Amino acid sequence: MAGIVPTISSGTAGPLGVLQLPRLWSKLLLDANGKLADGYDSCGSGFDRIVVEGLGLDCDAVIDFIKTKRPTYPQFESWVKEHATKLDQASIQKINETIKGYNHRDETRKTITQACGIPDDGSILDAVSLNDLEDWNDFHAQVNNS
Repeated sequence: MAGIVPTISSGTAGPLGVLQLPRLWSKLLLDANGKLADGYDSCGSGFDRIVVEGLGLDCDAVIDFIKTKRPTYPQFESWVKEHATKLDQASIQKINETIKGYNHRDETRKTITQACGIPDDGSILDAVSLNDLEDWNDFHAQVNNS
């Protein structure tokens, strides 16, 4: 696996309180520098889009800002504050609840738990936890196989 596996969780929020925003920044920054691991979307159709659209941001503008400016995370949040059209607490809460409440399909859950060598006993259903496990498994394989 070439590139760096992003290990900032979708369940992590920065000072603005928006889940997934730090992960989105890290993936876009890795991609802008040609360092995002194979198989990872820099701005995918799942949680990334939920955040971008939920904040009323233009996806292309977000990508362009990261690509051209290579900001620190606080710089990125400052940019978000300037450009988001929906940065009120209700919008942030809706984004966070959507992310926290999303469960993967059974097939996806089974694929992840199997790859991680843990039983698929139904005790882990939420996508954030499953995605974390997948990232950590990929990171472990990358570090130990490099």
